[in-house]
Amino acid sequence: MGFILARNNIIPLATDRGVTMVWNLIEHIPVIISVILVCLLSSDEATGYGPVFEEQPIDTIYPEESPEAKITMNCRTRANPPATYKWKLNNTIIDLNEEGSHYSLAGGNLVISNPIKTKHEGRYYCLATNKYGTVVSQEGSVQFGYLDLFSSEEREAVKVKEGQGAVLLCAPPLHHPAELSFRWILNEFPTFIPLDNRRFVSQKTGNLYISKVDSSDTGNYSCIVSSPSISKSVFSNYISLEPLAERPIRKYPADLRVKFPDTTALVGQNVTLECFALGNPVPEIHWKKINGILPVSHEVRMAGTQLHLYNVQFEDGGTYQCEAVNSRGKDFHTSRVSIEAFPEWVEYITNTEKDLNSEYVMSCIASGKPKPKIRWLKNGELLDRKEMRFNRLTFNDSGMYQCIAENHHSVIYANAELRVFACAPTFEHNPVKRVMAPKNGRVVIQCRPKAAPKPMFSWSKDTELLSNSTRVFIWEDGSLEILNVTRADEGRYTCFAENDRGKANSTGSLLVTESTKITLAPSNADVKAGENALMQCAASHDPSLDITFIWSLDGQVIDLHKDSQHYERTLNGSSNGELLIKNTQLKHAGRYTCTAQTPVDNVTSSAHLVVRGSPGAPGGVRVINKTDKSVTLQWSRGTDNHSPISKYTIQYRDSFSKDVWKTATTSPADVEGNAETATVVDLFPWTEYEFRVIATNTLGTGEPSSPSPKDKTLEAIPVVAPSDVGGGGGTSRELTITWTPVQPQYYFGPNFGYIVAFKPQDEYEWKKVTVADPQARRYVHKDSALPPLTEFQVKVKAFNSKGEGPYSLTAVIYSAQDAVSEAPVNVDGRALSATEAIVWWLPLSQSNVDGYQVKYWRNQEDSEGGAQRVVVPSRENHTKLEGMKPDSHYLIEVRGYNSAGYGPPSDHLQIHTKKAPPSRPPKIVSKKLKGQSVVIAWEHVVPLANEASIDGYKVLYRQQGHSTGTLYTTSRRYIDLPLFTDGNYVVEVRAYTEGGDGAVAQIPITGVVAAQSLSILSLLLLALLCLNL
Repeated sequence: MGFILARNNIIPLATDRGVTMVWNLIEHIPVIISVILVCLLSSDEATGYGPVFEEQPIDTIYPEESPEAKITMNCRTRANPPATYKWKLNNTIIDLNEEGSHYSLAGGNLVISNPIKTKHEGRYYCLATNKYGTVVSQEGSVQFGYLDLFSSEEREAVKVKEGQGAVLLCAPPLHHPAELSFRWILNEFPTFIPLDNRRFVSQKTGNLYISKVDSSDTGNYSCIVSSPSISKSVFSNYISLEPLAERPIRKYPADLRVKFPDTTALVGQNVTLECFALGNPVPEIHWKKINGILPVSHEVRMAGTQLHLYNVQFEDGGTYQCEAVNSRGKDFHTSRVSIEAFPEWVEYITNTEKDLNSEYVMSCIASGKPKPKIRWLKNGELLDRKEMRFNRLTFNDSGMYQCIAENHHSVIYANAELRVFACAPTFEHNPVKRVMAPKNGRVVIQCRPKAAPKPMFSWSKDTELLSNSTRVFIWEDGSLEILNVTRADEGRYTCFAENDRGKANSTGSLLVTESTKITLAPSNADVKAGENALMQCAASHDPSLDITFIWSLDGQVIDLHKDSQHYERTLNGSSNGELLIKNTQLKHAGRYTCTAQTPVDNVTSSAHLVVRGSPGAPGGVRVINKTDKSVTLQWSRGTDNHSPISKYTIQYRDSFSKDVWKTATTSPADVEGNAETATVVDLFPWTEYEFRVIATNTLGTGEPSSPSPKDKTLEAIPVVAPSDVGGGGGTSRELTITWTPVQPQYYFGPNFGYIVAFKPQDEYEWKKVTVADPQARRYVHKDSALPPLTEFQVKVKAFNSKGEGPYSLTAVIYSAQDAVSEAPVNVDGRALSATEAIVWWLPLSQSNVDGYQVKYWRNQEDSEGGAQRVVVPSRENHTKLEGMKPDSHYLIEVRGYNSAGYGPPSDHLQIHTKKAPPSRPPKIVSKKLKGQSVVIAWEHVVPLANEASIDGYKVLYRQQGHSTGTLYTTSRRYIDLPLFTDGNYVVEVRAYTEGGDGAVAQIPITGVVAAQSLSILSLLLLALLCLNL
């Protein structure tokens, strides 16, 4: 009999005695229907499942100027039956059928056509639903990106004295999102500003920083702002930078202008910290972590201005410091780097089938900083529960569950389907199998029917019902375990399963085989690194089974293909599995285990391999005591690798050795192998060192230890004096003293500087002055009473905070002579051409004149500061001026000079250069051979309005490949030239004017011999052609 279900009724499909029984059971309908439906749909449930996300919406930035007028938010799931989709914007369901809607669905994807910022910006997520439940996607935001143009207002020029620092402000325009990149151009695109230790562009503000301005920085600067999110760049108006000359150029202490703020980063991210300082000399930037060392993954870039921390971890958090240092002073800045973390699953939910009325706990645990909060959804609806604990599962508990972990950095989702079912036992998908077991071994025959609630189990062998004994056990999950298997245990085994929904059974069989035994076990071995080692292994096994040998080292299986360079299985019969270890290394030492394995059982045997080699690296190297020239080191012994350590070698490096490790001098000279301390001597005072230790034994020298923390020796009085002391010259009433500075490794302490001593030759008392700049090269003593060209003795010594060092050798120098006091007179001159002039003057009568400087510039167009200059020795009173502009008024002045400087200028002389020669070359119109000569003719050159009139023409007749030849001048427009017989020639024709020679026209001339040879060759070819005919 069959039946169908209707609301509140069961309608019989046939009329017999069973109908009355069905009606009598009407009060039990819910249970009966549940069982029938679950069991009938079990095959569908094996293939059907709830939605599983394959693609989810992501954060999207839509450029406001985008030519593509649509946004697509992706949502795709795998589901059976296929899912249907809905979307929400800011937690409100989107009505796709609303009139004038910009939304449409393409599969599960949401398409926004002609997006409008005020309507469509926000947080989107999709809901995917089928008959098993609903899941909610992660959120994806839609933002509208833009980058406005810079203001069109002119930017004021920046005027800075040479040697001072400069900051050019970028002031980027309004934009979204916040991420921008910055570059600067000089004068024109694409001349980008090169970044070095003197110039820096902050990627936080976009500002351009120049630590020390010099004349090469003159120009117009523009800031380029780029938004990578919308692929757009904009340029600022130009900012003019005008360095102002200052002599001498002053020096300024380091002044940090770019300082990294307190920074929060996430585990795994990369962090960039910026520091940049103004100052002269250009400051150096040094980085350190307060109360710790910089992370191993750090990198200092951009000449020290950026500290990059790669793949940061929690231990990288802390306080970081940048320090800017130059010879005039230092500046430092500290800020904190905090490391937090996205939520990450420690434990999450998975798809589960559970029995009706059973207990179940869903568990979700997430790590993160700050600690994530957990929320639960069922079929897309928020549950008001902190934990998902079910004391007695019902069918209504089935559905799609989502666990959501969230902190202010991110949100993560874990999705799972819970299916509650009840069914009589069935072995349809997992029958009892045929199994094999080794003789005297152990076997477990599994019994895993699908059933709910959990059934009761019993077993039989052949026709005999089994019960628990000393050899036979029926486990709680239904599996049958047999110990000490014998041949008598072979046979057919049946598992019976029964619950309140029904019962079922399944039969399998047991086959007993011979057990596997090791017949030749590996033995312990002892070799030196580089030698070969052989590990033996052989086994007996059931002949009906295949055997495989597997080798492992300290529990890790050896991959013979991947490690074939060192491991090889020697082929010596199927029951032999010996292993050859080639060219052994220290890493190959350990416990080797041979496993002989068949499909039924396995057996193992182990042996140890000792590899003797050079020692391992010592550890924990540190300084425990120090003086100005020595340090005492302590370390921990590394492994001796089975050969006693005979000695240690200590190496060092400092900031001056450029990462080159040098062997240190120690006391005692030889450091014995049983030592764990040693004293390094002959070091430089007040120098930062790193040390490392290397162990040696009879088998070789090992790897060096990790470097010790950097440590600085104590201060000491300087012992090196400045060299090359000398000087003289300079400006009137000055005594200039020069020297070569002491190298930094010889400073021996802080506050390093120089003491300069000097006195006239005939006096006894030395005058002393202090120069605090360790990089100083000169000192100028000014005294209005100082007579010129007076002989002085000078000497220089170094000092630091510990005291003064020795003086240099004494040198003899002379004070500066008096400056030239007279101006040249009778200055005159004239223009020679459009670009040249000649100037002359009466020589000065003073004896202290070393020469003359002639300065010239255009009266209207040029400033005197940009004038051209020519220097003439004192024995001459005239010079030629070159590189002038045509048809221009020039002002010219002359002044005498010597080592004390320049004298007063002469009166200005005015010269007007001639007009420019013609810019167009003559046009050659003919070339005619005339016996032993050639006639060249050209058209007359008509000068432009700003060009000089034509005085005639110059004709240069030269051999090809030569720069010189015969020069002719003519006022006519043709010339008769001799025809030479010795090669090829070139004729150059140009107009000449009072302003110079014009542009050149050329024409080649072939020699007469070559022409005649060519004619004879043509005749011969013609004759041969006639003969052939």
